[in-house]
Amino acid sequence: MFQKANKTSDSTATSINLIGNGTTIIGDIKSSGDLRIDGTLKGNLSISGKLVVGPSGNIEGNIICQNADISGEIHGKVTVSELLSLKASAKVLGDIVTGKISIEPNATFTGTCNMGAVVKNITNVSEKREAATQTA
Repeated sequence: MFQKANKTSDSTATSINLIGNGTTIIGDIKSSGDLRIDGTLKGNLSISGKLVVGPSGNIEGNIICQNADISGEIHGKVTVSELLSLKASAKVLGDIVTGKISIEPNATFTGTCNMGAVVKNITNVSEKREAATQTA
């Protein structure tokens, strides 16, 4: 009659996290869900879902994700396995590695960009790097 409503494997894959405006987080974030940042993150970010940085969002650190929509400011390397979208208010100061990129007029980007076949299964590469640094 009653079904189990809480499935751990499904809930972690579809979770959406939010860092609100006025919030500052100092440290690294790793998540298997999606993330929206309207506040400030000072640290590295590694997620297997979609990243949305709102117009008031600010990240000082390296980013690894599957897809990203950027409207705020980023200082660091951005690695996106699928589509990176820089909105008109976006400011990126750092290198970009992505499968596909979309840049609206008035977006600011300073750094190098590698696009296309360069990115293959980023999440496995980042997991291998973490494993190698932990064993060393």
